[in-house]
Amino acid sequence: MQVTRRRRPVEKEYFDLFGRRVGRRATLVTACITTVALATGTAVASTRQFSTDQVGQVTAKGQVVAGDQYISPYGNRLVLNDGKIMSSTVSPDGSHLAAAVTDGDAALVVVDLETGQIKQRVGTNAADDLRISSGSVGQEGPTYSPDGKQLWLGQTDGYTKFTVNADGTLANPTTVRIPADGSKHALVAAAVFSADGSTVYSAVNGQNKVVAIDAATGTVKQSWSVGNAPRGMVQVGGKLYVSNEGGRPAKPDDTTINSYGTQVPANPKTGATTTGTVSVIDLEDPSAAVGSIDVGLHPTAVYAKHGAVFVTNTADNNVSVINTAKDKVVQTISTQPWPEASVGYEPDAVTLTDDGHLLVTLGRANAVAVYRYTSPQEPVSYVGLLPTDYFPAEITTVGKKVVVSNTRGIDARRPDSAGHGTHDTTSSLTQFTLPGDRVIRAETAKVFQQNGWTPGSVRLAQGTSHAQPVPVPRRIGDPSTIKHVFLIVKENRTYDQVYGDIPKGNGDPSLTQFGENVTPNQHALAEQFGLYDNTYDIGTNSAEGHNWLMQADNPEYTESSAGEYARSYDTEDDALGHQKSGFLWSGAQAAGNSVRDFGEFQQFLTKPADASWQNLYCDAKNMAATGQGTAYPLNSSSPIPSLNSVSVPGFPKFDTSVPDVYREQIWKQDFEKNGPANLNMFWLSSDHTGGPASPAAQVADNDLATGRIVDEISQSKYWKDSAIFVVEDDSQAGLDHIDGHRAPIQIISPWAQHGTVDDHYYSQITMIRTIEQILGIHPMNQKDSAATPMTGAFTRRPDYTPFTALPNRTSLTDGLQTPPSCGVDNPAAQDPKAAVVPSAKVPADKQSLAAQWNAWKSQQRLTGTNAVPDYANPAQMNHLTWYETYNWTKPYPGENKIYAPNDVPGAYIPSTENDG
Repeated sequence: MQVTRRRRPVEKEYFDLFGRRVGRRATLVTACITTVALATGTAVASTRQFSTDQVGQVTAKGQVVAGDQYISPYGNRLVLNDGKIMSSTVSPDGSHLAAAVTDGDAALVVVDLETGQIKQRVGTNAADDLRISSGSVGQEGPTYSPDGKQLWLGQTDGYTKFTVNADGTLANPTTVRIPADGSKHALVAAAVFSADGSTVYSAVNGQNKVVAIDAATGTVKQSWSVGNAPRGMVQVGGKLYVSNEGGRPAKPDDTTINSYGTQVPANPKTGATTTGTVSVIDLEDPSAAVGSIDVGLHPTAVYAKHGAVFVTNTADNNVSVINTAKDKVVQTISTQPWPEASVGYEPDAVTLTDDGHLLVTLGRANAVAVYRYTSPQEPVSYVGLLPTDYFPAEITTVGKKVVVSNTRGIDARRPDSAGHGTHDTTSSLTQFTLPGDRVIRAETAKVFQQNGWTPGSVRLAQGTSHAQPVPVPRRIGDPSTIKHVFLIVKENRTYDQVYGDIPKGNGDPSLTQFGENVTPNQHALAEQFGLYDNTYDIGTNSAEGHNWLMQADNPEYTESSAGEYARSYDTEDDALGHQKSGFLWSGAQAAGNSVRDFGEFQQFLTKPADASWQNLYCDAKNMAATGQGTAYPLNSSSPIPSLNSVSVPGFPKFDTSVPDVYREQIWKQDFEKNGPANLNMFWLSSDHTGGPASPAAQVADNDLATGRIVDEISQSKYWKDSAIFVVEDDSQAGLDHIDGHRAPIQIISPWAQHGTVDDHYYSQITMIRTIEQILGIHPMNQKDSAATPMTGAFTRRPDYTPFTALPNRTSLTDGLQTPPSCGVDNPAAQDPKAAVVPSAKVPADKQSLAAQWNAWKSQQRLTGTNAVPDYANPAQMNHLTWYETYNWTKPYPGENKIYAPNDVPGAYIPSTENDG
């Protein structure tokens, strides 16, 4: 088959900040007030924005990151290769910054702000400068005492208290415990010292209260009930102001959804919270009733100065200004810089300079919004934006210097000679002196360009459309030749792990674990329908990945919870993890489309006690042979009513002890009985690995199920107007030579390009925007509003040739300790090529090591009704998968030996959740 590489010319037009087209000469002359080289916002603007740029590449626009953005911050940058900054605090004398970090080799780092050097690392790793017992960190803090002699780091059930040495380093870690309340851990958020340093006020996020702790003894002296999920806190005179991210307590007539064991007021369609409050505690009369002030949704940071308390309402994209004399909101400041989308910028920190500039970090826009401010009642005036690194989360001033902490820094680009992984996370500090208005306006143009914010990005059909149907319409609501979209979500693989063995693509075969002999169908699909070798997942793990696909965002709540994940990992069952603009399926319903869900974003699973992997495997074979229903009825469900109403309960959610060929049979019977919906969503999770069969067997199971689903659709009467999108939720479980976020995808349709190698930059967001454009779904936030559909992946000349699924070459029962009653799988009987894949057998000299790994594996919640995606430590899980894939004969890339579980480099990285 002839292979073509699709490259499209870059056409440039120029606009000023108000969306007016200007000429080339005008742009050059007035660069300080224009956005330079912005695309037009038409159907292929995203391709023009990134062309064939790769993640990690530094271009004239900035460095490319996986989230459909460039980064090039204003000011000076210090990159921290120690993980993501969850929160940070500057010492009272302004000399040092303490940052709580996660997903790296420390829990806390201390930075000398004058020299820009990391002075100390504190964590559980033997290489850390100071050892502590737990690597968990909360959403807020750490907190210095007023005299700068103590530092308190918030952790799962209290704090670790440190002595601060004269040189800014920490010593003498002491545990301060706040007991769990039944199953609810303390999960502390912000902490505030009393003026004399004798008392620490702590927002106990997991228990919906604030406590007063004796700073010397660690004894809890007082407790106040506040709203749901207290997070930020500040003291003004004799009062504490506490932001409640989950809003007020529920009333009897409220519609509610769960959040960490508390029913919070929430919308039944979007699953999102519907209230936000600030609690006011009177410290001078501790027995007085706690006051409450209504603010916007998801209030996070609180900051006080000059008689005002500023509250960032992260989900409402504004800042409430509270007059502390009246305890009343007197002004609400919009943080919507781009008129095309009202939500998704995620303001998450705020500060006020001495010269009257209000600075607000916009986490999802990688920017600081600058306003002129005079008093609480006087309306602010918007000045513009300054670019930051990836996801700014904290901001403060030290004299005239502004310091910004960026959670993801320069993305997952920590140096690694073996390859890149999503857990090679970085963070950064950027520092600058606030520039004048002319510079801010010029930098505003840069922010617009880096985010792809162009006029006309969201073009809606007006009235009854008479446009001719095309695969991907230019306007939302115009007709498409595609009526049925199938979104198949898989788990955790990088491009190189699966496609690195394809010579015509940009792959590294040395990193390939599941090549053609394990994934023959994925390889055949890439050959027939096209190979995409420059496409990226955005999230680090499943908690983020499924959100990116279902919400076109990883909301700030999930982003900032990564240091603990104890409140919730799978935010399917937590109202705090849901954006107010809804999900992909609710948007499809609003556009008049039918929806059918097969496991995706499900949270609960019940199944018979004898529904083992082996029995479900045999049941799938019987269903395929006889057409009978399942002998082991399972029930999968969601806490979100709008999803439950369109879900097929018999299709199981994540559980690696359920083979994907079983899931395929459940879907097939429904498909043949009911036909497809307009939007069909799947979760095929066996390629996560970790179940009873070997990793190669589970990936082969996933590959065969995918091939059979495509075969069934392409042989049906629905093929002519169908499109199948296959994507990983994230790519965290392996290495890639370009970037850990690079992942294998397929776009399968008569209307898809065939036989191409497409090396244009695409992402999960561009894929979701493509689905929205096809089905007439309005984008959910500024991320998918700015993204451009993958128009170039489609053609107006359909090729209706169906796909024929290939038999598996790797035995699906390989690695099982107990063979299934229907016999082991022998693919060689169907395909002689299958004989090249040997069964996994542990060499005699590695059996003791393998036994240690099996004992570790049994504790990782990989199977059963309580299975949790990514519960296992990621470094350990990836090593086990590699060892098993290569039959314990080959060290992990970049290493020279095979390790026991606790000796794995990176085993100190916290797992997603710990119920211990």
